[in-house]
Amino acid sequence: MKTTVFGEHEEQTLRQFQNCLNTGQVIGGVLCADGHYGYSQPVGGVVVYDRQISPSGVGYDIACGNKAVLTNLKYSDIKKDLPQIMNAINAKISFGIGRKNKEQVDHELFDDPDWNVYRQIGQQEHDKLKKLAIEQLGTVGSGNHYVDILVDEKTQEVWVANHFGSRGFGHKTASGFLNLANGRLFSDKAPGESMEQAPTLLDLDSEVGDMYFRAMTLAGRYAYAGRDYVADQVLSILGAAPLFSVHNHHNFAWKENHFGQETIVVRKGATPSAAGQLGFIGGSMGDICVIVKGKDTEANINAFSSTVHGAGRIMSRTQAAGKMNWKTRQRSGGQITEKQMYRAVKAFGVELRGAGTDESPFVYRKLQTVLDAHKDTIEVLHVLKPVGVCMAGANELDPYKD
Repeated sequence: MKTTVFGEHEEQTLRQFQNCLNTGQVIGGVLCADGHYGYSQPVGGVVVYDRQISPSGVGYDIACGNKAVLTNLKYSDIKKDLPQIMNAINAKISFGIGRKNKEQVDHELFDDPDWNVYRQIGQQEHDKLKKLAIEQLGTVGSGNHYVDILVDEKTQEVWVANHFGSRGFGHKTASGFLNLANGRLFSDKAPGESMEQAPTLLDLDSEVGDMYFRAMTLAGRYAYAGRDYVADQVLSILGAAPLFSVHNHHNFAWKENHFGQETIVVRKGATPSAAGQLGFIGGSMGDICVIVKGKDTEANINAFSSTVHGAGRIMSRTQAAGKMNWKTRQRSGGQITEKQMYRAVKAFGVELRGAGTDESPFVYRKLQTVLDAHKDTIEVLHVLKPVGVCMAGANELDPYKD
C-alpha cells in the first residue's frame, strides 16, 4: 500500500487516516499538509480504492470546490469603489443556510438524465430534491464558503473567486445514500453520527454504488453550475470581462488510473493536481490565495496527484467563537473576539462583509506553510491577495460535518 503524509498533524487526525487505510479495498492514501480531523475521513485526506466508493469520505458537502476568474481589470480600477462593490455583492448574492435564490436560474442541468437516479428511489424524493436544487442554484451557503475579490500583487490584476458546493441538494443526497448503505430508507432520519465511525463503503458494481456515483456526479455538475453563476454575478457587478478561469472540486470521488490500475480516488478537502492541472487554493480572509499547477514529478505521482484545498483549520468553530445558544442566538466562551478579527482583517487590507470569529485568520494555518510541504508536487503560478471577502453572517448554523 502506497501512502504519503505531508506536514505535521495531530494524533487524532493521523489515527483517523490510518483507520480509513485499514477499511475496505484500499490501494493507498495521502494526508495533505492542511489535513485535520473530520467526519469519518480527515479533511485533507485522500483514500484510493479498488472498485469501492465512500459516501462518508466524499462527505456531506458533495463537490464543494473553488472557482477563480482572472478579469480584465486592474486594482486601480476598483480600489476607491471597493466598499460599494462589497455592499453590492452582499446584497445581490444569497449567503447562509437554507437560502433560496432571489432569481430562479434556468439551467440545462435540470434536464440531465441522471435525475432518474432519484426517481428510482421514489418520485416524491425526486420531486423534493429537484425543487430544492432549482431553488438554491446560485446561493453560497454558510460555514467557510465565500466570495472573494483578489489582486495579483505582481501585476495588479483583479481576480474574482468563490468557494462552495452542492448546497442542500448535495447534503440530502449524502444523507440519503448513507442511509441506504446502512440499511435505512433514503429519507429516514439518520441516528447521531460519530466522527470516529469507520468509512461507509459501497461496491461500485452494486446497484446502490452505481446510483451513488451517478448522483454524486450530478451534484458535481450542480456545484459547477452554481459557482459559474456566482462568478458571473460578481463579474457583472464589477463590469468586468473574464479572461481565464480555474475551477476544481475538492470533496469528490474520481475514476483515475494510478500505477497502471483503475482506481476510485476519494478526496475530502483535497485538490486534484495531475501534471499540468491547474488549481485554485484559498487561504484565510487574512492570508494569500494561490493558483497552482501539478508538477510532473515522482513525488506528485506518489501523492496520487493530490494537493491541499486550503490552509487547514487549527482551531474548531466552537473553540474560536464559543458555544452557541440557539434560543438566545448568543455565543459564550470563544477564544477569538470580534475586535481581534476586525483588527487583523483591517491590517491585512480586506473589506469584509459577514463572517464570524470562527472563520477569522487565527483559526487557520498560514497557507505558505502547507504549500511549502507540497513544493515537490505543485508549482505556484500566481499569488493573490484578498481585498474583498463576503461570507454568511456570524451566527449562521453550519450543517456540514466536514
